[in-house]
Amino acid sequence: MAGFRDFLMRFRPVGLPGPAAAGAVPADRSAELTAELEPPLALLEEAETEARTVREEAVKEAARRRQAAERTATDIVEQARARAPAVREHSAARIRDATEAEVAQVLAAAEHDATALQSRVERRTPPLVERVVAAVVEDLAAPQDELREGGSPQWAPGG
Repeated sequence: MAGFRDFLMRFRPVGLPGPAAAGAVPADRSAELTAELEPPLALLEEAETEARTVREEAVKEAARRRQAAERTATDIVEQARARAPAVREHSAARIRDATEAEVAQVLAAAEHDATALQSRVERRTPPLVERVVAAVVEDLAAPQDELREGGSPQWAPGG
């Protein structure tokens, strides 16, 4: 790469002021520019080549990672499908156990209610039977008294 001194030399006048001098060889500006720009352009080409290589490797790595991710996803799905029946069975067993517990509670409550009802029936039946028997005896005795007096029984059909 050209140094600072070379850079300043570009601005140096070609000839000294004064009368015309003998002809000199003209400076080859394009050769000077080419010589000056060749090293940075070579470095730029190396950088472009390196960038292209990095990009190609990145594309390959991305493809490799994508394939690995697809394989992992496929494995996860297969494992989930393999475990699904066991998970369903476990869930069904939990629900069945909960349902059986609830049924047991409902049956216990029903038995308690039935026992309480049976107790009430046993407690109330004898007095009720006595009242019904007394009413029937009274009704049976009443028509005979009415028949003797010439009346019609109240309980007779059509009466």
